[in-house]
Amino acid sequence: MERRPLGRTGLEISKLGFGAASLGNIYQEIDPAEGRATVHAAIDAGINYFDTAPLYGFGMSEERLGEALEGRRDEVVLATKCCRDTFEDFDFSAERVFASCEESLRRLRTDRIDVFQIHDVEFGTREQVLNEALPAAQRLKEQGKVRFVGITGLPVRYLRLLAERAEIDTLLSWAHCNLLEDELQSVLVPLAEARRFGLMSASPLLQGLLTDNPPPSWHRSPPEVIAAVPGMARLCREHGTDLASVAIRYAVEQPGPATTIVGMATRAELAANLAALSKPIPDGLLDELLTRAAPLKNRLWFEGNPANDIPAD
Repeated sequence: MERRPLGRTGLEISKLGFGAASLGNIYQEIDPAEGRATVHAAIDAGINYFDTAPLYGFGMSEERLGEALEGRRDEVVLATKCCRDTFEDFDFSAERVFASCEESLRRLRTDRIDVFQIHDVEFGTREQVLNEALPAAQRLKEQGKVRFVGITGLPVRYLRLLAERAEIDTLLSWAHCNLLEDELQSVLVPLAEARRFGLMSASPLLQGLLTDNPPPSWHRSPPEVIAAVPGMARLCREHGTDLASVAIRYAVEQPGPATTIVGMATRAELAANLAALSKPIPDGLLDELLTRAAPLKNRLWFEGNPANDIPAD
């Protein structure tokens, strides 16, 4: 597994990251033993970046990941988040950052968190994120409880604004580096290179849209985007492959992110994700897919505090 530098942190992380949200039954119930075996198989396959959060299963993902990593903790770069404990509960106060760190350390059964991130910053005010949450996380870094501090979120221009104003080690953007979205490259990559923070990407399948399966009923992409995907999937099948494999391979090979985080909870899902890394995209297919996607590019929805909705440049 290729490893890439995570900005100026000195960490080298696998180009495919393990998204541990699924361990928390966030999409469907899983067998805990199978989840544990999947974590071990991922490490054996060379994946060393593991991403979780208190939100995922409301602590269950952290608990299961911590159990799975017993005896193997030093083989991985362990990332978690703070300030979002439920889908409606946000608290970007310094007090919550300190408390959340202690809770995560306990659930993860570790004495330090490698990458500690302020979760979904778009739901707070920029003043509180910049003046309370991030300074508190930096204090934890000084205390040795966390090694590096970052932010995560959906709207790339708001992430850029915060990264311009704060000293961060990492930035995780989701859903903006895939066959239908490329604003991570134009909005965040230049700043990451200039400021030398580690840039990471998640959700190369755009929350399950870029697969052969019907999209989740709750998917928020515009109807015309959702309607175009079955044709893209059919085109992949005509070329002897599948849309998810192409989407993962495409995202992982884009310049900028040190890792692309993909959710996986079973060894079968892990095997499919690993296979996508080495599965060549048939000649001509990618050009056809990108041509179809061009009129639908960057139609992503906004979520969060309306004051943080920054229009395109």
